[in-house]
Amino acid sequence: MKQKLKRLVGYYKPYKKLFFTDMFFAILGAATTLVIPLIVRYITNDVIYRPGQEALQTILRLGVLMVGLVAVECFSNFYIAYFGHMMGAKIEHDMRNEIFSHYQKLSFTFYDNQKIGQLLSRVTSDLFDISELLHHGPEDIVISLMKFIGSFVILMQVNPILTLVAFAVLPFIIVYAWYFNIRMKRAFKQNRARIADINSQIEDSLAGIRAVKSFSNEEIEMGKFRQGNERFVESKRRSYWYMGLYHSGLGALTTMVTIVVLVAGACLAAGGRLDIADLVTFLLYINNFTEPIKKLINFTEQFQNGYTGYERFLEIMDIEPDITDAPDAVSVQKVQGDIVFDNVSFKYEENQDTVLNHIDLHVKSGEYLAIVGSSGGGKTTLCSLIPRFYDVDGGRILLDGMDIRRIRIADLRRQIGIVQQDVYLFAENIMENIRYGKPDATDEEVIEAAKLANAHEFIMQLPDGYQTDIGQRGVKLSGGQKQRISIARVFLKNPSILIFDEATSALDNESEKIVQQSMEALAKGRTTFVIAHRLSTIRNAQKILVLTSNGIEEQGTHEELLAKNGAYAKLYRG
Repeated sequence: MKQKLKRLVGYYKPYKKLFFTDMFFAILGAATTLVIPLIVRYITNDVIYRPGQEALQTILRLGVLMVGLVAVECFSNFYIAYFGHMMGAKIEHDMRNEIFSHYQKLSFTFYDNQKIGQLLSRVTSDLFDISELLHHGPEDIVISLMKFIGSFVILMQVNPILTLVAFAVLPFIIVYAWYFNIRMKRAFKQNRARIADINSQIEDSLAGIRAVKSFSNEEIEMGKFRQGNERFVESKRRSYWYMGLYHSGLGALTTMVTIVVLVAGACLAAGGRLDIADLVTFLLYINNFTEPIKKLINFTEQFQNGYTGYERFLEIMDIEPDITDAPDAVSVQKVQGDIVFDNVSFKYEENQDTVLNHIDLHVKSGEYLAIVGSSGGGKTTLCSLIPRFYDVDGGRILLDGMDIRRIRIADLRRQIGIVQQDVYLFAENIMENIRYGKPDATDEEVIEAAKLANAHEFIMQLPDGYQTDIGQRGVKLSGGQKQRISIARVFLKNPSILIFDEATSALDNESEKIVQQSMEALAKGRTTFVIAHRLSTIRNAQKILVLTSNGIEEQGTHEELLAKNGAYAKLYRG
């Protein structure tokens, strides 16, 4: 925990000046609240007994002084409320940048085992609670300790016996707070997990809303949501039970302090051992004694929230990316596209079956290779290893004679263009979606890429042309239109290596022909891997690879493989 707290404190470093000024005004504000009751005591103990005119003038001067102190306290409270919160917001901003940047570094292996809603909650609600802790925590502790210790010192000067009576309740408060704190921490941690589950369920349901509605399964989704929502309420009920006992019990104990002081003080006054003015001073300071306790109580709750969120934040930040640049990785600006799979083996998880087993394959620069085979044979996996979405477990992959693990990841992926069956388009206009392939491209370059992909004509028929908003994931476009925008994006990127992952399998015949033309135009002069669903689309491939769970069963041209009358012939005819 010590190491975690040290890392947490490190987030203050860029805002040291703001932090220390915030602390200064927190101390100044606390000091003014300690001084005002002393002035009241001075007036009631001394000033009111002076001659009329002198007493009046002194009271007026002290009144002006107290008004000035109230103004100082007011400004101090404003500073710590506004600038303190801004410091918290800036730290939250930094942490959000940090975790989002870390998300970008993590590989597909990580995302294969995660829910988006869970990851989202760590960027939103968790970080908000952390920022509240980082803002309020230090100032609450400083203010509380200053008021608490200051009150104790001042009250000891006034009447030691009554002070010790007042502070005698303190051990009960500490034990009570400690007991329920432990239980609240567990409950809050469970709440975090439950709200993340709800976020995941909402994200999953809304992302698949078309499937939900097409099957008329709104009630099923609502049922799943209610179930998750009820689990969340149940976890909240437990935390609120402890919170209720926590606050009500501590509220009662702090009120008991006032009662104990009043009764004990009245007894001492009746026995002539305490002035009424000092009793009034005690009662004025009771707020300065009990308020810090309440503030520290609130801090413990805030700490549980914030620290639980911080632990969840660290869970992500402590995950090391399993695919990173090697220490000796080199930068590559342009490649020929000669690819060799040298005895390559791969499996997704340690306890899972091997997907690729001792694969040897040479694809020459500019060659057009089609990969076919039954589902689960490893076709997509084979192609996913080239841009290092996953790393091989055995063997190596060479690009122009160099192990791809010795090439900088960003440079490697810059050489590869991928067109998938499930095209992902962003909730932007068409121009920006194509420009994603080359962020610094001009409008003219984007339009030229669209023309090469046979997309320009349909784009110009849309209401706003290239500025047309295509909706979430491009829902306003047909499958063929989305594929052509995806191909235009790759045209703009202008890579040396292409991967088409069943890019036409979900299209109708007419759309398939248009997209096929775009793909063939894009493939000219580039090393191309085509994962094919419809074998009719790859008859003209320079080489066809039949990949099964046993490895590479066959390879050759369409005619050669048909003549063998083996695995490819079976797939083609049946």
